Amino acid sequence: MTFTAAPALSGSVAVPGDKSISHRSLMLSALAVGESRVEGLLEGEDVLATAAAMRAMGADIRRDDDGIWHIHGVGVGGLLQPQEALDMGNSGTSTRLLMGLVASHGITATFVGDASLSKRPMARVTEPLSRVGASFTTSPGDRLPLTMTGACPAVPLDYTLPVASAQVKSAILLAGLNTPGITRVVEPIPTRDHSERMLKGFGADLEVEVQADGTRIITLKGEAELKPQNIVVPGDPSSAAFPMVAALLVPGSQVTIANVGLNATRAGLIDLLREMGGSIEIINAREVGGEPVGDLVVTASALNGVEPDPARAPSMIDEYPVAFVAAAFAHGRSIFRGLDELRVKESDRIATMATGLRAIGVTVEELEDGIIIEGSGGQPLPGGGPIATRLDHRIAMSFAVAGLVSRDGVTIDDMRPVATSFPTFTTLLQTLGAIV
Repeated sequence: MTFTAAPALSGSVAVPGDKSISHRSLMLSALAVGESRVEGLLEGEDVLATAAAMRAMGADIRRDDDGIWHIHGVGVGGLLQPQEALDMGNSGTSTRLLMGLVASHGITATFVGDASLSKRPMARVTEPLSRVGASFTTSPGDRLPLTMTGACPAVPLDYTLPVASAQVKSAILLAGLNTPGITRVVEPIPTRDHSERMLKGFGADLEVEVQADGTRIITLKGEAELKPQNIVVPGDPSSAAFPMVAALLVPGSQVTIANVGLNATRAGLIDLLREMGGSIEIINAREVGGEPVGDLVVTASALNGVEPDPARAPSMIDEYPVAFVAAAFAHGRSIFRGLDELRVKESDRIATMATGLRAIGVTVEELEDGIIIEGSGGQPLPGGGPIATRLDHRIAMSFAVAGLVSRDGVTIDDMRPVATSFPTFTTLLQTLGAIV
């Protein structure tokens, strides 16, 4: 698919529901006793893989014609033995969090995934979950396909995260739900806190202590009894990133993105783009289901190069690819460091973005933990392609945005992976006036 230079973008749009919250709402609803209702669930392939896995382990999950999801849970400790392998598709979040759930149940589960997911290492989760008593048989390199057997009773874990990872933190906390005693996670660098918020909302006995240096200590009392909830999922800030950057870059644009989740642990890109000179106004700020939400009014702006603090990485880890695109059109040089985590995402996002940016005319230097980008000073780039996205949905959407401010358009080799997180992406851009 080719994305070509766009006229001014305008209009008001809503992005799909937050992927992180959608995953967790299904998992915790499936462990509650009674019926939970979820509105605004992201119905992308990743979240549907989580729904299928929870059904396979005993939960009753159905969707009404009006888009409301109803989940009848089995209770903590009530997960059933799945009869077939759990197909995670492309979803690393589904895989790692579900491994946490299985770790403290006396069942055996096999996890499989697509070619991209099967390349992603799982040792960062299997290592701590082995300490609670779970056992694993993995493919070479601690990769999928992977079979695990949970421990019941499991051993409570006291664990300091060696790298900032919301997935690892969440897997340990989910394992702790069915573990007698206290599970304790020490998080030196804060990551997205949707798991903590939602666990408390479902009635888990969970406390968070923030120390003077910012370290977060999370304690969870095991053998929890979760109560069903009614959940409204806000728009995903990671998905909002793409129309947001497009509106900043396409001259004359003004776009409103409604109902975007503004959790502080996820708002790093908004802060970064504002520092670069981007006009992003938050209106109608409110709280929905314990999560801050607002509408973003984004106006085309001249951007300047930036060198963000590497400590910011966890608050925008999924948004760096499109941030690189913004930097490619800025005035001056941008230097991004501390991004080791991007090497083990759906693709090696540093290498994949560097190769693609060069292909459309950007001067780039790839670093071991980051990238240096020379901006075009607001001038359109030549374009080109097809860009090799390596089955990575965020790479595909990032280069689609670049195509909207290119001279000759940018061709993407495969847009199908976008369905994992943003099935309506192309339609949304066309609604705003983009030419696809």
